[in-house]
Amino acid sequence: MQGDLIYLKQSPFIDSDNPDLQEFAHAIACGAGQGADEIARIVALYRAVRDRIIYDPYVDLTDPANYRASSVLAYGRGFCIGKAALLSACARAIGIPARVGYADVRNHMTSPRLLELTKSDVFLWHSYSDLKVNGAWVKATPAFDTELCRRVGLAPLEFDGLSDSLFQAYDRAGKRRMEYLRDRGTYADVPFETLLKDFRVTYPALVAAGAAHIVGDFHREAVAPDA
Repeated sequence: MQGDLIYLKQSPFIDSDNPDLQEFAHAIACGAGQGADEIARIVALYRAVRDRIIYDPYVDLTDPANYRASSVLAYGRGFCIGKAALLSACARAIGIPARVGYADVRNHMTSPRLLELTKSDVFLWHSYSDLKVNGAWVKATPAFDTELCRRVGLAPLEFDGLSDSLFQAYDRAGKRRMEYLRDRGTYADVPFETLLKDFRVTYPALVAAGAAHIVGDFHREAVAPDA
């Protein structure tokens, strides 16, 4: 347990001691039911972050607030990195060790506008939460909310607290939607400077659009392939 202490403490981006975040996390955990076990509480938190925080890839990637758990909670929207930080912070807030992990993925759930800005369907540093539940580390990805999944023909990604839940490889029609290309490991906090450096090099147009607050509505843009 001594080695897990770093994964229970607040950090600059996984700011689990934030009062609003604490209130949110404890309310959701308590809502899982009186006497709910650790699995039930973390599953409830996963679903709350997945669905109450709208997935939005058009955030300002130069602004540290969009990577910080409490800010993502306050905004009610965020991209995969901010949402994973939020779930990990909520886990820490209720005493569950948590960290964040990253991988490069090929993501076929995009939109013409997002593809134009990224110039690629490969997304660097796609993020998930790594949670120590009942003594075992399990991965959970709360990025894509249920409404977005409905629009693009995907089943929402479920998490049972017992096994890894990383991505939807195929949509309901059996078409490939996501592939993992490179694992980048886990971190006690969001490596903001490293992420931003890579984003500036790989996605200059997306970084510039976000910094200029040229926003889009990904939920309206993203549709099922044959829609």
